[in-house]
Amino acid sequence: MRTTVGIIGAGPAGLLLARLLHNAGIDSVVLESRDRAYVEHRQRAGILEQGTVDVLRAAGAGERMDREGLRHDGIELRFDRRRHRVDFPALTGGRSVMVYAQTEVCKDLIALQLKEGGPLLFEAEALAVEGAGGDAPRVRFRHEGREDVLECSYVVGCDGSWGVARKAIPAELTRVFERTYPFGWLGILADVPPSHDELVYARHDRGFALLSMRSPVVSRLYLQVPEGTDAEAWADEEIWDELERRFETGDGWRLERGPITQKSVTPMRSHVHEPMRYGRLFLAGDAAHIVPPTGAKGLNLAVGDVVTFARALTYEQETGSAELLDAYSETCLRRVWQAERFSYEMTTLLHRPADATPFEDRIQLARLARIAGARAAEQDLAEGYTGFPLE
Repeated sequence: MRTTVGIIGAGPAGLLLARLLHNAGIDSVVLESRDRAYVEHRQRAGILEQGTVDVLRAAGAGERMDREGLRHDGIELRFDRRRHRVDFPALTGGRSVMVYAQTEVCKDLIALQLKEGGPLLFEAEALAVEGAGGDAPRVRFRHEGREDVLECSYVVGCDGSWGVARKAIPAELTRVFERTYPFGWLGILADVPPSHDELVYARHDRGFALLSMRSPVVSRLYLQVPEGTDAEAWADEEIWDELERRFETGDGWRLERGPITQKSVTPMRSHVHEPMRYGRLFLAGDAAHIVPPTGAKGLNLAVGDVVTFARALTYEQETGSAELLDAYSETCLRRVWQAERFSYEMTTLLHRPADATPFEDRIQLARLARIAGARAAEQDLAEGYTGFPLE
């Protein structure tokens, strides 16, 4: 089997890249180790930056998003029993975000790929990327019980932090930057309408809490918990009681409760792999970088990566110049590090470490008060949250 671009992984990054290449007249093959049902139902991020929304629309993948997604023009910060709303359009020249789950993005892109695009092979496990440093890389993979080879002009690894793509880059050429946090997020899905019409980020002496949603009738909520916490160790009522404590305000606001349908714990870490390119192998999404979920950047960074690659390859096909492809890693990393900075600042702003001192508590409250009281600080948060430019 031969193609121009071999894409490993059918998450949102790989699927969107296949769509962008199809629209540019460039052929590709997508290899996904899991089956279609798994890809379409795994729960992940649900906040799309303005740039991601614009890209999906331009790619022809925004119809259902625009119909069913929830546009949000701000978030609410809670601290010291106070409430402060950050108005995105007023601070960013009209930018906003969209609440639309990654599972739904994947469903839309899978449907388009199967209807109009190139091959999308489910249960096709990539075993290795070979010859990445030369002009003819190959992906060895197993599909339907036998091994096969996908010969490519380029390979894009969208296969996550434990995939084979990253392993094909010689260790002596790489640098890894990472930080692991001593806490995680206990997340729940609940069959109850959201208790607020926008996301609520709460800093509390007992730890962080987030009120989010998946739809007008399904709530998604999170609690900061110690690293290694077993989600099943928390009883449903215990979760609701703790959420209520952390969201408490001085104006009588109430948290609505309902049946919890899913519990899980998400670890918190930051990770950047440099470079994001080796020869004709390019890394995208979690294969190259991970951010803590506080800033809602993971999916959106992956979109930035594949947009950058698609533009660069289209430019090479049209002009014969590899200038943009050669600059891929540097271009992406500028945006990645800004997103890492923003996610780090949001995480340290809102989470309380178990060993926090009274001084550190006061610094957190002072930082939040600065955002609530100074337009420049509030604008910096709004610009970061709604997304950094796609170069």
